[in-house]
Amino acid sequence: MNSMTGFGRGRAPGSGFEVAVEINSVNRRGLETSFSLPKDWQPLERVLASRLREVFSRGKLHASVSVDLDRSSGGLTWDDSAVEATLKRLEVLAQKTGSPWPPSAGTLLRLALEHRETANLPNVDVAEAILVQALEEAIVQLKAMRGSEGTQLEEDFRSRIGLLQELLSGIEERADGRSVQYGELLMQRLKNAGLELNLEDERVLKEVALFADRCDVTEEITRLKSHLVQFDTTMDGEEDVVGRKLEFILQEIHREFNTIGSKSNNLEISKRVIEAKNEIERIREQIQNIE
Repeated sequence: MNSMTGFGRGRAPGSGFEVAVEINSVNRRGLETSFSLPKDWQPLERVLASRLREVFSRGKLHASVSVDLDRSSGGLTWDDSAVEATLKRLEVLAQKTGSPWPPSAGTLLRLALEHRETANLPNVDVAEAILVQALEEAIVQLKAMRGSEGTQLEEDFRSRIGLLQELLSGIEERADGRSVQYGELLMQRLKNAGLELNLEDERVLKEVALFADRCDVTEEITRLKSHLVQFDTTMDGEEDVVGRKLEFILQEIHREFNTIGSKSNNLEISKRVIEAKNEIERIREQIQNIE
């Protein structure tokens, strides 16, 4: 089981340059990819997107690509006019704010790097293999992080499912025979009320039995036991992509607890239903991050 949140970084050297790829991943209902690449390499987006879709099924993934050109080979160049224009604007700003001027050598270097020219970037055909190599390293790290977080979430889910099973056991103990008891209590109340009804009339007895049966939660308890086992079984399975299935099972678990709460007229059962729904909500918040 994997989380959808994580980060991965990869680097790969080329001839006179080095490529770095960083991938950030957050949760999404489906799979969404976006990229930041040097302008000349944008045609490679299709290659990157195809590879990410082969590995991941859900999540919003953003891959950022940066290139370090080898300065010793003369690869580092910048746009002189752009740097000069920026310096003029900064000088005006410095005069207005009373900031120190002229700028330090470090500031000049940062400006030069900001306006680095990419005219000397390798062409797409040369860059593709290096870029894919860096991407693969970033994917390995991202998968590892998503897997690690997924393991932690699984441990949390198992703990909370265990609590739900305990609460259900408490509900089952208190619900056993409640429909019969409720029917007897209802009959006694009718007698005490002195209503002009023949309490031995078969039709009256039938209506009382039907009304009492509406408070029976045996079926809901049976289905809940099955759903809780299914939730655990799904986490134990070999499938990597289980988030949507777990969401559906959790929805059914909530539905059954909700029905028990609406049918029950027992305070202790109602308390356990409230506790169960709180645990379900905590699971629901975290399950949004599962791939």
